[in-house]
Amino acid sequence: MELFTLKKLLPQVDTALLQFIANEAVEIDIPTDSTLLKTGNYVQSVPLVVKGLIRVSRIEDDKELLLYYIHPGEMCIMSFSACCSNSASLIEASTLEETKVLLIPSVKLREWITQYPSFNFYIYEMFNKRYLDLIDTIDQLIFNRLDERLFNYLKEKSGLLGSRQINITHQQIATDMGTAREVISRLLKKLELENKISTSRNQVLLH
Repeated sequence: MELFTLKKLLPQVDTALLQFIANEAVEIDIPTDSTLLKTGNYVQSVPLVVKGLIRVSRIEDDKELLLYYIHPGEMCIMSFSACCSNSASLIEASTLEETKVLLIPSVKLREWITQYPSFNFYIYEMFNKRYLDLIDTIDQLIFNRLDERLFNYLKEKSGLLGSRQINITHQQIATDMGTAREVISRLLKKLELENKISTSRNQVLLH
């Protein structure tokens, strides 16, 4: 990874550390819908997203709930936490589209957080961002009706993809939202009757 590219991704981090990252991290390209991390895995390296999008979810008793997305310039902070505490992962991570990441060895991360204050500040930013993401998820679960949650989910998905047309199955939506496919199908029909969306096979169009 070129130092210039890293500076654009992590402008708040010292140049000296960016050079270490460029030397130590392994750059890999990951296809769409690939699993990076499963619940119970131990973390040997933490992914820093260069390009693409990673989906992070929580699975418990065969039920899954979308927690947040990791964008370019961001690190999986739950992986970072598991790495630093040498504990098993509590989350699942997979690619939403073709994604390029830098895999940073966990042993190096533990060194850098003690040696570079700017890196600590970056980690704090990541923790704060994920905390706000989780607060938003909790707010959606507690205060919004399921049809409102679904419409908000579709708007967020549209923003991530940069398109009003979303290619997705009812089952994929149900998995992300932690509910049943039949419930999602019924609520999509409701939103369609309200003229908020149009649906066709494996596709949703926001009006």
